[in-house]
Parts: sequence; structure tokens; C-alpha cells
Amino acid sequence: MLRWFRRSRPRPNASPLGSRTEAVQVARVELAALTPEPVVYLGRLGYLTLVLFENLGRAVMATPTTEGKSELTRAAGEMGDAHEAVVNELRAIGHDPVAAMEPYRLELDDFQRRTQGADWHEILVTCYLTQGFLTDFSAGLAGGLPRDLRARVSEILARVTVGEAVLVELLRSGVDASPRLASRLAMWGRRLVGDTMLVAREALEIDGVMPGEERIEPVFTELVAAHTRRMDALGLTA
Repeated sequence: MLRWFRRSRPRPNASPLGSRTEAVQVARVELAALTPEPVVYLGRLGYLTLVLFENLGRAVMATPTTEGKSELTRAAGEMGDAHEAVVNELRAIGHDPVAAMEPYRLELDDFQRRTQGADWHEILVTCYLTQGFLTDFSAGLAGGLPRDLRARVSEILARVTVGEAVLVELLRSGVDASPRLASRLAMWGRRLVGDTMLVAREALEIDGVMPGEERIEPVFTELVAAHTRRMDALGLTA
């Protein structure tokens, strides 16, 4: 894990959107052969989008301004729509969505508990960084799905990125106003990446066996680089 952090330095003038494209492309090439069966993939993604939706809901409740609540509600709505779309895909392939998602509940609930944040700004950082990392990873892992399903999943995950701009704007306002806050959020962001990487790695386990490091290291190198550029977009040091 440490060598991923050492190798993944920021690239000049890279935007968060560019980082997403690069991370997804690398993941699709490297992970296509590791994509699980559609019901397994969709079951995990369904519960993940539910967790990300709940995180945004917590951010809405903690927001101190009416404008911020309104903007974050739109972002939460996009994630809720993504969850419903994944649920519909599960139904379309003949599986009960609740049964398909249940195996991942404890794991992802624990991830949510460990990364929830202590206040509004930390909640926002959690929403922004974990959502970006895990949707990049999920979009890349979809590379081995049947072509039509892969296209629909890619469209679902692309839609939820719209809310990132809201999170960045709210966080930049706080960071610009308080260097002390920036230092604290930078530390929180560095802590988040480790827990988020572990969740992504667990999605690659098959019958308790993890693929060799040489197969997955390029993926996580790029995902961590994308994380670093997201931190840069907030004016934070990864």
C-alpha cells in the first residue's frame, strides 16, 4: 500500500474529470478478467450506492445554510436515482435486489461507520473522496460485464459525478476561509484513502482469494493518483 502512495504524485493541471477518465480506463484494462458475475457486481454496487446516498443525506442534515441544503439535496437525489437504477438492473436479470445486496451490508456499513466524519466539513470530504474513488473503481470493474449491461452501468455511474461540483464548491469555501480547517481536512483525506482502498480490494476477492499484487497494483496506483488530484482540487495536500 505504501508504494502506491509514493508513486502516485499529482500530475500538473489535471482536473478531477480527467483523473476519473484515466483511473477508469486503467481499471477496465487491468480488471476486466476479474469482474464478478453480474448479480454479484450489481449486488455490491447497489448497497454501495445506498451507503453513498446515506452519506449525502447526513451532509444535507448538517448543512448550516438553506442554499447548501438545496444543492446537496440535488446531489443526494442523483445518488438515489443511481441506486434505483442498479436495483432495476438486478430485477431485469431475475434477482431479488434485497437478497443480492444483503451479503455486502455488514462490510459496507462498517466502512460507513469508520469514515463518517466528526462534523459537516469532514462529512463533505468523505462524500467527495470516497464517492469519487469507489465510483471510479466500480466503473473500471464493470469492464468485464456483458456489453449492454456495461454500457448501462457506465451511464449510471457517470450521472452521479455531477454532484461533485457542489461538494468541491462548498469545501473550497471553507478551506479558503480557514487554513486551520484545511490542515485538519487534509489529515482526514489521507485517513480516508486507506479505508476506501480496503473496500475496493475486498470487491476483488473470489472465494477468499485475492488476485496477485502485480495484477491490481496498476489500478490502485492510478486510483490513488486520482484521489490525490481530488485533494488538490480542494487546495489540500494528499
